[in-house]
Amino acid sequence: MIIDRLPKSVALVACALVALAGCTDRANPDNVDRRSVERWNHLIAHEAEKAYDYLTPGFRETQTREVYATAMNNRPMQWKSATFKRKECEEDRCTVYVDVAYALKMPGGMAGTVSSTSTQTETWIRVDGEWYFLPK
Repeated sequence: MIIDRLPKSVALVACALVALAGCTDRANPDNVDRRSVERWNHLIAHEAEKAYDYLTPGFRETQTREVYATAMNNRPMQWKSATFKRKECEEDRCTVYVDVAYALKMPGGMAGTVSSTSTQTETWIRVDGEWYFLPK
């Protein structure tokens, strides 16, 4: 193994760097990519009670988890997938673009389902070192 042939001090530094590479800085804007899709995946799975934790603390003060979950889980639209597209960040605020595929059953006597993909524009803000979705 290559690490066995290195001086002990170099091997320790190499191991430390590998270990640190697995750590993520929660305030890093790259976490916005992951968190935006995670939130959508909870909504897709009808787990809005989990998606609630991605909302800004201020928004959560205005609406209970139960009210939010009921409203989001009972939407007539069925979300199918979410794909991170891009982001524009400044300091503690990011505008995130996520492509969301969805299906909607036609109302009334109309037969069929309409499926499409829409780019959602979201605002994410950093609060106490973590990124949160700010609903409009």
